[in-house]
Amino acid sequence: MGRLDRCYNIADLRDVARRRLPKGVFEYLDKGTEDQISLSGNRRRLDETKLLNRVLVDVSDVRLDANILGQSAAMPLVIAPTGIAGLTWHEGEFELAKAAAAAGVPFTLATGSNTPMEKVAQESGARAWFQLYMWREKELSYDLVRRAAGAGFEALVWTVDIGHGANREHNLRNGFATPYRFNARSAVDMLTHPEWLLTVMGRYMLGGGMPEHVNYPEQFRTSITQGGEKKGAPKTKAMRADKVSWEDVDRLRDIWPGKLIIKGIMRVDDAQRAVEHGADAIVVSNHGGRNMDSAPATIAVLPGIVAAVGDRTEVIVDSGVRRGSDIVKCLALGAKAVLTGRATLYGTAAGGQAGAEKALSILKNEMRRTMAYVGVQRPRDINNDIIWRGD
Repeated sequence: MGRLDRCYNIADLRDVARRRLPKGVFEYLDKGTEDQISLSGNRRRLDETKLLNRVLVDVSDVRLDANILGQSAAMPLVIAPTGIAGLTWHEGEFELAKAAAAAGVPFTLATGSNTPMEKVAQESGARAWFQLYMWREKELSYDLVRRAAGAGFEALVWTVDIGHGANREHNLRNGFATPYRFNARSAVDMLTHPEWLLTVMGRYMLGGGMPEHVNYPEQFRTSITQGGEKKGAPKTKAMRADKVSWEDVDRLRDIWPGKLIIKGIMRVDDAQRAVEHGADAIVVSNHGGRNMDSAPATIAVLPGIVAAVGDRTEVIVDSGVRRGSDIVKCLALGAKAVLTGRATLYGTAAGGQAGAEKALSILKNEMRRTMAYVGVQRPRDINNDIIWRGD
C-alpha cells in the first residue's frame, strides 16, 4: 500500500509533504508571515462558518461542473500560482499542470516557477493561466506578457498585493532566503531528507544544474543560488514594482488578448476600480496569509465585494481552502470559484502528479458530499441560505 493510499484528506498529504521535504522548503510553502495571524485567521473563519443541511430533497444527481471565465470546468476550482512547486518535486509545476488537466480544472503558472511556460502551456494539456509580478522596469513585464500570449495562455493573473515584500522570519531562520545560500543548517536539512535530495535536486543537477527562474526576464534568469542579475548583463532597476497604478491595468488590458484577472483585492473600492478598468475577474485574496499579517480572512470581506461587483465581473476567492466543504462555503458567500494553492502543493510534494490528483480528488469528493447534505445538485444552485447565521 503506497503512501498516497494512506492519505484520506489534505492534512494527511501535508504530513507526507512535511516528512519528505527539508524543513526550509516545507515551511516556505506551509507558513505565512510574522506571527501567522492572517494565516490562522483564514482557517479560523472558514471553520467558524457553518452550513445548514436540507433534508428530503433529491440529491441523486450531484454534479460539480461549473463555468469559469466562459469555459466549462469539472469543478469550481483553479490551481493557484505557487512558485515553490519546482522545489517540492522535479518540475513540480508541470506535474501540477498535468494533474489539473486530468481533473478538468485550470492551472496557474507562477512567474517564479522553474519550468518553461511554453512547456506548461503546450504540453500539459491544462487550461493554462499565467501569473504576473510587475517589474519596476515595466517593459520587461510587458515582454513577459507577450511571451505568455504567444505560448497560448488563456488568462493573465496580475498579483497586485506585494507591497515591499513579506517579512517571513521563518525563512531567515531556516536559511531559506533568495538567493539560496548553503550553510551548515541547510546542508544538514537536505542530507537528512535523502529522497528529496536525490529525486529533486539530484535530477536538476543531472539535467544541467540548479533550477532556474526560467520565466524571468533574460537578465534575471539565474539559478536559485544566484539571484539578482546575470553576470555581464546590462544593469536594470530592481525587480518588483513598487510604483504602480490603475493605468497599468489599462496597459495590460491593451496588450493582453485573453482574460485579465486582478489578484489581491480586499476592498470594495479596489474591486470597483478593477471592474472599471476592464478586469474580467478579480481574486479576493490575502496571499494565503503570506504577506500582510494584519489582513482579515478573505471570506470575511468576500460578501461585501460580491454585493458591489458580482454582477459585473467574476469574483474568485482564495486563502485557506483545505476541504471540499470550504469550497461550498465560498460559493455560498458569493464566489464563482476558488483558487487553492497549498492543498494541491502538499499533494505534489507527496507524490508529483499522482499526489496532486489525489488532492483534487479528495476536494471533489468532499464537495460532492457537502452539496448533498445542503440539498443542492449543482454549484450554480448554491446560495447563502445554506449559511447558518446563529441565533
